[in-house]
Amino acid sequence: MKKLIIGNWKANKTTQQAKDWIWQMARGRWANEGKKVVLCPAFPLLPIIKQEVEQLELSLQLGVQDISPYDEGAYTGAVTAKLAAAFVTYGIVGHSERRKYFHETDDEVISKIKRLLEAEITPVLCISDMQQLDYYLANDSTLVDKASNIIFVYEPPSAISGGGAFRPESPEVANQGASEISQKIGKKVTTLYGGSLNPENIHSFLSMEYIEGGLVGQASLDPEVFSTLIANV
Repeated sequence: MKKLIIGNWKANKTTQQAKDWIWQMARGRWANEGKKVVLCPAFPLLPIIKQEVEQLELSLQLGVQDISPYDEGAYTGAVTAKLAAAFVTYGIVGHSERRKYFHETDDEVISKIKRLLEAEITPVLCISDMQQLDYYLANDSTLVDKASNIIFVYEPPSAISGGGAFRPESPEVANQGASEISQKIGKKVTTLYGGSLNPENIHSFLSMEYIEGGLVGQASLDPEVFSTLIANV
């Protein structure tokens, strides 16, 4: 299986900065053989980035950083999975920053997974701890029934590169967390690691048995750093 690298820009970059990033990636040499690379920019940037990627024939897929837990309707400000489906093939859900800053609940995450699957978008489900996963499994069968259609991310909040005090776990500890996700699902599932990944440590994490890719935050903002990280996978 190809290693999966997902770059999460979070709330960064203007339209021009996004264009510059794409052009720099297109001019650079980033070895993507045996790898799948996905970029998750902010919602307003998706149409222009999709256009640039297609024009430059860049081997890059797109994803959304979040999605509405609701379908179409009177939900001011919401972006539905159906709307996003015109631009993306992946969708991040359950990220710990959504919980911390926007008070997202476990039930909302379950709903978002269902909306993405209905729109034929692959959910990228972030798991902060095993108690969270236990709740999902106890309250809905979707994660087990559709496990082969979901990307799981072991994402301990203390390791996220969002500024302030953070640190990646050791590859061995991260691998244990990833393996526990598969154990609870009942079969081996595609699991990424998310936590302060960079060009220097990416290989050590992705060489672990249960870690098949990475959700990359800060290191995805600089095209040179990101391309080096991809090359080092």
